[in-house]
Amino acid sequence: MRNNRGEASRIVLLLNRAAALKRELADDPDSIIAVVDICEAAIRSGGKLLFCGNGGSAADSQHLATELLIRLRGSIARNSWPAIALTLDPATLTAAGNDFGFDEVFARPLSGLGRPGDVLFGISTSGRSKSVLRALEVARGMAITTVGLLGGDGGAALALCDYALIVPDTETARIQECHITLGHIILELLEDRLTGHRQ
Repeated sequence: MRNNRGEASRIVLLLNRAAALKRELADDPDSIIAVVDICEAAIRSGGKLLFCGNGGSAADSQHLATELLIRLRGSIARNSWPAIALTLDPATLTAAGNDFGFDEVFARPLSGLGRPGDVLFGISTSGRSKSVLRALEVARGMAITTVGLLGGDGGAALALCDYALIVPDTETARIQECHITLGHIILELLEDRLTGHRQ
């Protein structure tokens, strides 16, 4: 029979590390509230939230946009709210990559879909993803508020973000675990505000 003691210790270590990072993020709730504020302002004024990222961050982009478009909590009846995952359409992504280069796969559609007053979430565990950086640059030029869900020290993306939530770690999996938690918190508070729901 296999000895699982080493794996059990590893599981405890990983869960404790994830919990410790989330506790660090809990030390700065005001930064999260500021992001909720700008998202609320965008939706109330007829704007939308846009999301972009690569790999696991692309999946997070689609996850969060879906929860705005469809629903977050089944216990709350509400309208669909406008959100776009710029990662969603493979025809658009491959056309932009083929015709303009991979760095433009989010920036190109953003330039047609984005409007002043929208909010763009750039999700990057390193803060160095060129396609996300380009999208943040284009958003800034279009008067679209930029929010970074970042890792490490924020990388080059930090300077392009009006608001940044940084997971202080360099391990991709741990950062992504915190990013989706932050996304859920932002959307839950946003849903509470827009529907008048009280916990």
